[in-house]
Amino acid sequence: MSRKTHVAIHVRNLDASLDFYRRLFGVEPVKVRPGYAKFDLNDPPLNFTLNEGGDVRGGINHFGIQVRSTEEVLEAKARLTKAGLKVREEMDTVCCYARQDKIWVTSPDGHEWEVFVVKGDADVARSSRPASACCAAESEAGAKDASSSCC
Repeated sequence: MSRKTHVAIHVRNLDASLDFYRRLFGVEPVKVRPGYAKFDLNDPPLNFTLNEGGDVRGGINHFGIQVRSTEEVLEAKARLTKAGLKVREEMDTVCCYARQDKIWVTSPDGHEWEVFVVKGDADVARSSRPASACCAAESEAGAKDASSSCC
């Protein structure tokens, strides 16, 4: 038996979320029932379920799929753009004390997803570029931001 991380989230509208996650993951769900859907992914190994109703934001900051290279980030960008999702790009940015290349998409419920590669460590939480959904704790100039999020 292979190990998989399981994540279950609440969504406002199952049909709208199914459309988004089909395009994000590039696969069909393995199960769809009234108010429920399940994606069973192998790469990354993830059992991801959608549950219609409930608090859609909870304490979630964002989700991410870490890949092995910038080329994989750009491949994801091309695939998601072709699938009709609005993609935000952050290349060579500092986030969570790491230099990264990444892209972002947002689900119908406002859940932000990043596809990213870590290129190395950094001495600050984030760069002085506009804050992403991820790190907003400290700029390279050392200015603190009270809206600190994931780091």
